[in-house]
Amino acid sequence: MAKQTMYYTYYQSPVGLLKIGGTEQYISEVSFVDNEDQITHGDPGIPDILHQCTEELIEFFHGARRSFSLPVHQEGTDFQLRVWNQLLTIPYGKTLSYLQLAVALGDAKCIRAAGTTNGKNKIAIIVPCHRVIGQNRSLVGYAGGLWRKKWLLEHELKVAHGVQTLF
Repeated sequence: MAKQTMYYTYYQSPVGLLKIGGTEQYISEVSFVDNEDQITHGDPGIPDILHQCTEELIEFFHGARRSFSLPVHQEGTDFQLRVWNQLLTIPYGKTLSYLQLAVALGDAKCIRAAGTTNGKNKIAIIVPCHRVIGQNRSLVGYAGGLWRKKWLLEHELKVAHGVQTLF
């Protein structure tokens, strides 16, 4: 398969600058930008799917969107793809423990591998790795920082249930 042209755009969200990357067919990255060396410039022009992604993220942050309709693609092993697909089944405003994630994948013993894969997710928010929490309902591990994970979970809980705080 020929390498697809990558495009990038940025969106200043309530949880900081988001880098949105993809091709003309799919989104392959939504990541948090914490310093300027993370800014990438792809080919000039932005395909419609990146505009759509930005619009859907704006709707998400305004509480008007609970799921995304964008095609996504990440390179990974069969196991990693299974984990990321499982993340897509966690309902908006809900959480799952790492153990529950492993059990949903069919093997409670894969908890560490599932957690590691969760941390390698390149499509933050859309593939909702922030919805996976510790067994004791604690906030643990998030590539974007725990403050962002807390913000995202509280935002979803407030929109879904009118509840102000989770932690």
